[in-house]
Amino acid sequence: MSAEKPDYHDADLVLRVYEMRREAKTREARDLLNFQFWPKSYDDIKEVQKFDNPMNFAWRQLMTYWEMVFGMARNGIVNADYLTETNAEGLFHFAKVAPFLEQVRADSSPMAFQNAEWATTGSETGRRLFGYMQEAIKKHNES
Repeated sequence: MSAEKPDYHDADLVLRVYEMRREAKTREARDLLNFQFWPKSYDDIKEVQKFDNPMNFAWRQLMTYWEMVFGMARNGIVNADYLTETNAEGLFHFAKVAPFLEQVRADSSPMAFQNAEWATTGSETGRRLFGYMQEAIKKHNES
């Protein structure tokens, strides 16, 4: 279990998470969801979940990736504050989905995004960064 203060073990895991984000397919998926996916309704979420949608591979890859990453913090494998302060991108993706979370869970799995949601409440850093991400998305969607 991770100690209250991050240590070498935490740093090693966070660096591995970073290295995985640099992989070519992951980078392509990140570019798609970071810059082209701005859901304004649950219908936008449903659309990207369709297997024939060009962004579906990115959706599946990144949403499961961030669930796995945040699951390490939720289960005490890595220090949650240390992880979230260097992985706000996952909170950014979750902030795009969060307004529609109840519908996503009703239509797919009641456990969908449980680790990402925990990262926004289970760590002070995650909570603060999630607020910033929500504001950034709100500004983008209003422009």
